[in-house]
Amino acid sequence: MTEKPDSEFRLTELEARISFQDDIIEKLNATIIEQWKQIEIHTRQISALNERLSEAELRATPVRNEPPPHY
Repeated sequence: MTEKPDSEFRLTELEARISFQDDIIEKLNATIIEQWKQIEIHTRQISALNERLSEAELRATPVRNEPPPHY
């Protein structure tokens, strides 16, 4: 008869662990979703900045590699 209380204890412990793990998985999932949203925002911002840089480079006057006047 000592096995039954031990089995119940072990079952209760396993259920508690599963519940805890489910909670952690939900929190991790929410964190990943938020991070993915931030990654998407940053990706769009980088693309926009790259486009602006390309446009600015096209409009810029070329720089000549001349020595400074004091040479």
